[in-house]
Amino acid sequence: MHIQLRLAPDGQAMIGSNDAGDELRIALPEIAGGSDAGGLRAMQLMIFSLGACSAVDVLSILKKQRQQVRDLHIEIEAHRFKKPLPNPWEKAHLVFTVFGQVDQQKAEKAVSMSIEKYCSASETLRLAGATITWEARVVVA
Repeated sequence: MHIQLRLAPDGQAMIGSNDAGDELRIALPEIAGGSDAGGLRAMQLMIFSLGACSAVDVLSILKKQRQQVRDLHIEIEAHRFKKPLPNPWEKAHLVFTVFGQVDQQKAEKAVSMSIEKYCSASETLRLAGATITWEARVVVA
């Protein structure tokens, strides 16, 4: 994998690109020339990655189990350590809501396997000292 980053023309963000040319704008904090007007920050992207990485596992596992997933929502509440810099992630709690004809126990097993065994993002955060918890809900539709 090869990633490139460059300062955006407005000086308020970094523009990242991958080998395929896909781009992502990452907002800079005010101290680095950005503004508080909004945008996704680098540390937020780590938590987005946690959810997206786990979603791949959960959807794949449930598909293999022939569960009929219509939709998947993931809410994440994350907190950073309150100490002098650096401030790594301390904990994250993920709530998976699976919509469709899905067995509750299979949904729980899929989430457990992802967070505790397969998801590289969760393992990366865990190795950095974060505690990751989760719950799974099924809405039969």
